[in-house]
Amino acid sequence: APAAAPAKGPAPKKKDSGKKPQENSNKKSVEKGQTLLALQWKKEENFAMWYSDVIVLSEMISYYDISGCYILRPWSYKMWELIQGWFNIMIQELGVENCYFPLFVSQERLEKEKDHVEGFAPEVAWVTKSGDGELAKPIAVRPTSETIMYPSYSDWIKSHRDLPLKLNQWSNVVRWEFKYPTPF
Repeated sequence: APAAAPAKGPAPKKKDSGKKPQENSNKKSVEKGQTLLALQWKKEENFAMWYSDVIVLSEMISYYDISGCYILRPWSYKMWELIQGWFNIMIQELGVENCYFPLFVSQERLEKEKDHVEGFAPEVAWVTKSGDGELAKPIAVRPTSETIMYPSYSDWIKSHRDLPLKLNQWSNVVRWEFKYPTPF
């Protein structure tokens, strides 16, 4: 049987419940019966919220309960592995070797590089306790790798015969940037 033709005339008006939708500058309001399974923002309208929608709804990341910390979900981590694998091949053809330096840096070493660290010194995360006890000296969680790597280079490079030194490090750095942390 053929489908019935739509009724002619204006669509019936919905009753106004008198309630106003909650306003939130970071989320669009959702009417009853709608879901948040699609992008809620247009890129041109609010880039930051659009970007957040894209990476969450595409299941690239999940937010964590500490500002600036994110969980890389499996397929976003797979993308990272593919990029890293491709890049490793490229740099190894140039004679670059991978290495890894410590996550922590001493306060003395960080202060030696104070000109380099000056721009993000307020964002440095400090460890002051170990278990129940206080550390004798605070240590920083790596805010940048140069403060750890360069002193080692000066130990390893004694003459021009030790050059070129071609190293790559895949690592995390930690800076407490709480204002507008953005994944990736």
